[in-house]
Amino acid sequence: MNYAHLFEAAMLICFGFSWPLNVIKAYKARTAKGTSLAFIILIITGYIAGISAKIINNQLNYVLAVYFLNLAIVMVNVFVFIRNVRLDNQKSAIVTKQKIRELQKKYKNVGYTFSSEENMNFKELNKIAEKNSVILLGSSMAKDIPVTELVDSFGFDFKLYNRSEENLSVKNAKEFFEANISPLEPEAVIIHIGEKDLKLFGTSASDFDNYYMELLNSVTSNQSRRVALVSVNNKTGDAKISEMNKHIKALADSFHADFINLDNAKLWNPKATKAAVDFAASMGLRTKKPLKNIAEILYSYACLEMQEDIAHNEAV
Repeated sequence: MNYAHLFEAAMLICFGFSWPLNVIKAYKARTAKGTSLAFIILIITGYIAGISAKIINNQLNYVLAVYFLNLAIVMVNVFVFIRNVRLDNQKSAIVTKQKIRELQKKYKNVGYTFSSEENMNFKELNKIAEKNSVILLGSSMAKDIPVTELVDSFGFDFKLYNRSEENLSVKNAKEFFEANISPLEPEAVIIHIGEKDLKLFGTSASDFDNYYMELLNSVTSNQSRRVALVSVNNKTGDAKISEMNKHIKALADSFHADFINLDNAKLWNPKATKAAVDFAASMGLRTKKPLKNIAEILYSYACLEMQEDIAHNEAV
């Protein structure tokens, strides 16, 4: 009897005994919180390395079978983790929808337009807001996005504020930015304006471009600030709006800003984006989240989820 192989097998059995218990615990918990995918992948890599060493040394015995058994059990943990992430996403979506409905009902009852900032004065809000945050700057559609609720639901580890004004136009956007947003010294700004400028664009596209450039010059005065431009929503396929969005895309390219095309909103999957963000966090990645991903999460709900809730409330 080869005692070295026996003791190695005993070590593997003792080491691997905790994994079936971990599978059962994770399956019953129905949540991925507290589980490190990076740690599981590290263990899998270790087992693969051990199996490779056995094969290279031609040690094809019962110890190798124990390696494969442990590897299979650890792999089950990965599948349970993926299932639990999906369950977490479903729970988050349900909670977010419920919060949106509650807020819509609240504002409807008091006669306000639905707004996550409760129509408070932005200068007053800035006194309690944190600097170096991400800001959403827009008009009607952007104003209705429940930023605070979405930040909580998606577990963003940064501050995101909605500084949108109902009738904001490119004509007064620069002044609005300098008065209400610039004092916050944001590290990133998502801009969604143009809804109130169709008449101006139809009369003089060059004036529209000039006003927009004045805003962007002010926003990008801090060269390290990230900027993203969102297209005007064009559900009816209006030719004038399509042309305006081409100008906005050109402005984004000119200022090296991200461009978010709302025509693609139906293709976005905020839950998948959240899963990717969670995966990056579990791997220990703490890089800045791309503005494009943040905007897609916000406007997925603006274009899809909020419309469904409004239709539901009207039906009730």
